Amino acid sequence: MAPVPTPPPLVRALALFWGLGGVVLILGSALSRLTPRVFEALDLGLGPVHWVFGIVWVAFMAYSEGYRGFQLRASPTVVARAFHLADNPRPLHLLLAPLFCMGYFHGSRRRLLTSWGVSTAIVGLVLIVHRMPQPWRGLVDAGVVVGLTWGVIAMLVFAVLAQRGGATVDPQLP
Repeated sequence: MAPVPTPPPLVRALALFWGLGGVVLILGSALSRLTPRVFEALDLGLGPVHWVFGIVWVAFMAYSEGYRGFQLRASPTVVARAFHLADNPRPLHLLLAPLFCMGYFHGSRRRLLTSWGVSTAIVGLVLIVHRMPQPWRGLVDAGVVVGLTWGVIAMLVFAVLAQRGGATVDPQLP
């Protein structure tokens, strides 16, 4: 079997930039839509019950979404898939690099089920939270903003570590 040729440096760089950058843009878009809701809630003047809920919720989301969801699972996998794409570019995968990196296609059965399942659950939760009145909506969004911010930072840290030759996780390919 002949060795697989190394892609040109420009193709590798574009795959990494579009794959990881696209995922960061998707998460950043959510952050830019949610952050103003947090400030709206804070401007309303919160009572003690609101503050207690907000602090507990933000701590819970930092741990569950930021640390457990992103830092331990999603971010390393997204980075591993981006580096796999950079080393093994295919035209369709390059075109849809952010979706490839997020595991929406060309993944193991578990990766596909997880990606689509989590996304479906998020859409359902967004529909529920969207109907909540302020300040509750803003407090819930505060937790999401913390979790997403943690996720973006974790992804960038893992990308730097992977670029420096650090260990990456299984890209969960078929």
